[in-house]
Amino acid sequence: MKGSMTEENKKNLEFIEEVTSNVDEVQKRVLHEILTQNANVEYLQRLNLNGHTDRETFKKVVPIITYEDIQSDINRIANGDRSPILCSQPVSEFFTSSGTSGGERKLIPTTEEENGRRYQLYGLMMSVVSQFFPDLRNGKGMYFMFIKSEAKTPGGLLARPILTSVYKSSHFKNSNSHVSPYTSPIESILCLDSYQSMYSQMLCGLCQNREVIRVGSIFAYGFIRAMRFLEDHWSLLCNDIRTGTINNKITDPSVREAVMKILKPDSELADFIEAECSKDSWEGIVTRLWPNTTYVDVVVTGAMSQYLPMLDYYCNSLPLVSIAYASSECFFGINLNPLCKPSEVSYTLIPIVAYFEFLPIHRSNEVIDSISIHTPFNEKDEQQLVDLVDVKIGQEYELVVTTYSGLYRYRVGDVLRVAGYKNNAPQFNFIRRENVILSIDSDKTNEIELQNAVKNAANNLMPFDARVMDYTSYVDTATIPGHYVLFWELNVNASSPIPPSVLEECCLAIEESLNSVYRQGRTSDKSIGPLEIRIVETGTFDKLMDYCCTSLLGASINQYKTPRCVKFAPHVELLNSRVVSSYFSPVCPKWVPGRKQWNNTN
Repeated sequence: MKGSMTEENKKNLEFIEEVTSNVDEVQKRVLHEILTQNANVEYLQRLNLNGHTDRETFKKVVPIITYEDIQSDINRIANGDRSPILCSQPVSEFFTSSGTSGGERKLIPTTEEENGRRYQLYGLMMSVVSQFFPDLRNGKGMYFMFIKSEAKTPGGLLARPILTSVYKSSHFKNSNSHVSPYTSPIESILCLDSYQSMYSQMLCGLCQNREVIRVGSIFAYGFIRAMRFLEDHWSLLCNDIRTGTINNKITDPSVREAVMKILKPDSELADFIEAECSKDSWEGIVTRLWPNTTYVDVVVTGAMSQYLPMLDYYCNSLPLVSIAYASSECFFGINLNPLCKPSEVSYTLIPIVAYFEFLPIHRSNEVIDSISIHTPFNEKDEQQLVDLVDVKIGQEYELVVTTYSGLYRYRVGDVLRVAGYKNNAPQFNFIRRENVILSIDSDKTNEIELQNAVKNAANNLMPFDARVMDYTSYVDTATIPGHYVLFWELNVNASSPIPPSVLEECCLAIEESLNSVYRQGRTSDKSIGPLEIRIVETGTFDKLMDYCCTSLLGASINQYKTPRCVKFAPHVELLNSRVVSSYFSPVCPKWVPGRKQWNNTN
């Protein structure tokens, strides 16, 4: 229900109306500003743009690029070169993208000016939400927020995830310095120990349960993890609330001090929580423990959609608000209808933040396991890129951006589908990350990376005269943390069986071969469980092919390729019905915080 709005909210909504009504004019101005501001940077000088700021020359002269095309320039900045290489403004820090390049995080340059633009868009976003939830100022948000490790490049610049930068910023700290809009104290958010951070945030959220009017985490998976954590630890949390003391496992002095400012002995509250958590069913636990909650703020698009049934179970069908579309490269857009169904979430790209172009995705007629097959991008496709106002409803595109902070015609790797319009601004459904087949949290594993990991692991089978005949994978979210599952069909020529320890070593070898984002999730964040290999009967993948070619999917035998990730439930059921044994990674893979991948100058 809409209510009265503040003057600030009114101005923000009027601004959204204005920029979405004049999209092409705004986009031309943004491109002109970017090219004027960065006219003398080395990258554009190299391309002989010669100070031109018009769209036609820009498209003719500036190539479409991926991260690898500018990695050497980024490495120079990381190593201390302060000359204007990509942008005229000084690079203030690097955001470490959860996307990977050569198995490591990408380093995305940003500037203080760009950070200011992000905060402006956050204000727009909250004004949109306030239309539907006008009483946000009258309560608190129980948000589970975490930082990750950061490092300094050889040139002295910080390299860290964007959310770590946000939570450590003076803007975020100052907004929480007096009356915090969140139940979590800043000390708990900034605690690197994931257990202590989660425990103390949950404890504070329970202590302030009547004040909570919204709950959430950045991604759906993060909120599900928090609820599973509560399932495992509610008895300890109740004891803390009953006695007004903190569990001895919370050893961080600053966290203990901050929590003690909130925690008071309250046997009535402890009894209430204990009674609810002791019930046979945890359905609706969020509305039971935090009865004034109005919505759940989580990203539920893309890979996060797999957690929707679990969210509905815990949250008693509260509205799931997926409000923002952003990445390390840029804050892209806002969901202007936050109360829509998760399957209908669309984002309106705000045309002031960057210059947007779109590469059409050419889909074939074959669709296997709900994953579209399309032709790869090549240089001829440069002529096909279209502007924001020229996209077509129903068509899928890969997003290409030009930003104020030094990315020019940069392929973000996100596939979007045009869903409709806000005035003359297109609205997009987020479909998927290009080429990503496995994702649980912020990890992203593509088909080539998985293939190389399986190849490395299969070397362990050679002494036993065995090899992997075929394989596929899926993400098992039945337990939290979720984990990767690989189905292997083996050809074993030796008479003696393969020892279980060898197959466990294969699990670990795969994990060791995956990127640092995955390994951090396994080792430090504990957001990913041990990888599992399930050995299936001989002939299983023939059965899978038969199913694909004879079912309603109608794949042609001539064109059929084993899907390297299965998401269609009957496929998973078929594979699981033929499992003969199962093995898990015995230990966590190696992960070194702050690995200096920017020293690679290839």
